[in-house]
Amino acid sequence: MKTNTLLAILYLLLLKALPAHADNYPKNLNIDVLHYKFELELSDDTNQIRGKTSIRIFFKKDGLDKIRLDFVDQTEALQNKGMVIDSVYHLGQNLSYTHTNHELWIKLAQASQANTEAQLIIVYHGIPADGLRIGPTKYGDRSFFNENWPNRARHWLPCIDHPYEKATSEFVVEAPIQYQVVSNGLLMEETTLDARTKLTHWRQNVPVSSWLYVLGVAKFAVQYVGWFEGKSIQTWVYMQDREAGFYDFAEPTKQVLGFFSDYIGPYVYEKIANIETPSVKGGMETSSAIFYGEELVDGQRSIRLRNVVIHELAHQWFGNAVTESSWDDAWLSEGFATYFTMLFIEHAYGREEFVQQLLGARKTTYAALAKDPGYKIIDDRSPEKTSVTSGLTYQKGAWILHMLRKKIGDHAFNVGIRDYYQRFINANATTTDFRLAMERASGQNLQTFFQQWLYQGGYIALKGSWKYDEANKLVKISLQQTQPVAYHFDCNIEVGVYKAGELLPSISVHPISSRNFEISIPAATKPEKVLLDPQTILLASWEFEEMKPLSTNKK
Repeated sequence: MKTNTLLAILYLLLLKALPAHADNYPKNLNIDVLHYKFELELSDDTNQIRGKTSIRIFFKKDGLDKIRLDFVDQTEALQNKGMVIDSVYHLGQNLSYTHTNHELWIKLAQASQANTEAQLIIVYHGIPADGLRIGPTKYGDRSFFNENWPNRARHWLPCIDHPYEKATSEFVVEAPIQYQVVSNGLLMEETTLDARTKLTHWRQNVPVSSWLYVLGVAKFAVQYVGWFEGKSIQTWVYMQDREAGFYDFAEPTKQVLGFFSDYIGPYVYEKIANIETPSVKGGMETSSAIFYGEELVDGQRSIRLRNVVIHELAHQWFGNAVTESSWDDAWLSEGFATYFTMLFIEHAYGREEFVQQLLGARKTTYAALAKDPGYKIIDDRSPEKTSVTSGLTYQKGAWILHMLRKKIGDHAFNVGIRDYYQRFINANATTTDFRLAMERASGQNLQTFFQQWLYQGGYIALKGSWKYDEANKLVKISLQQTQPVAYHFDCNIEVGVYKAGELLPSISVHPISSRNFEISIPAATKPEKVLLDPQTILLASWEFEEMKPLSTNKK
């Protein structure tokens, strides 16, 4: 008892001593970017783009004399691609600036005053080295599609290229007349300027982070599918894929929007468009205008495409509306979208398919852990240094939410999700913010749960057997934790005892409390089988079988 108390105290001290994780991006919390207006000229004659970006900034502090933006400059290392500044000005006055090492520092004409705004204008040109893909579709047609995630917006848009900064935006695009242009928000204008050029203007009045800005320019077929709560549901596919793409995307967008709105909270964006693109594989959750890889559009309405659509729609709530404050907390986007995809599958297609999704995620998680057992879901991560996600961010992140839901109960989980979403809608959040919402909803202290599953690496691996003790009418189970000793988990495991001829087991819950432990369960007769985790609620692996009696040979 004394040993257990001491271990508990040491564990609490460890929790208090946890390092504060934060990626190394140079945040400037003394300013707030309110709005970007991106004006772009695109051409079929060259891959060079011409841009003019207007940035409206709110100053929170006196005395600021310069502003830093992310913007990739033209260098030999990029084969002379990158952007060249033509001018920077404010109220018609040219401002001095430096543009090196992919940073744009703008010297203000006068030091800032707190609680005031200014609009800076940057004029530039160049060939994007990344971020904006200019090239053929699968049909060989020229097109322009972006891919900003996680930090590639800076290749073609001067901005604060980090999740913590969210701003409203508009794209005003001059492009050859044969193209349609799609972007975030609502279509404000479409005007033929001359025999060769068309202007298209989109505006989004909901703030998002830079990786969620979207631009697609191609020969599209466009279908206005219907409405959800007064917001247009649209499909944008290559003209050659008109019939196949319209069929593929007809379902299940509206049903998914309805489920998530009821479960989580309101859908905040002005429309929802499903868009075919060559710039991504799978999907990309760009706000209100989602990109799907062209390989998915085949007229088969595949299960894979269906699940990608659900996943990217889930991101409109988690990742887009509620955005992680730093890349360390990327699971708040990807783990959430993965699990909420499963929740919609459970709602729409039944528990059996939901369980199959969980089992697949568990298998994927353990395959990844075999290669990198120490991987932590939350850790110091910056896209400038390393990948900010892995398969574990998605699959283990989803499993953590599933275990949390089962730990606190369905009702408390839903209350906590709605509270978390309401508090941080169109803003940024941390894992601590999420934990506190779940603690308020459940009345439980969840620090240990979050610490062991998110802030430490490792896994649970069990090996054991069961036998029936006829004399004492007991099922006796022996289990051993076989993962490295460094990985400690304080959790429970369910055991299902199946009587002969019965489909449903008798379930009991037991603590995983030591490296080796015994479980005894009363049973009037020998069970037909005994299973660990019969309801699929624990992220663990195991080898478990019935202990066969030793054979005796008589001479």
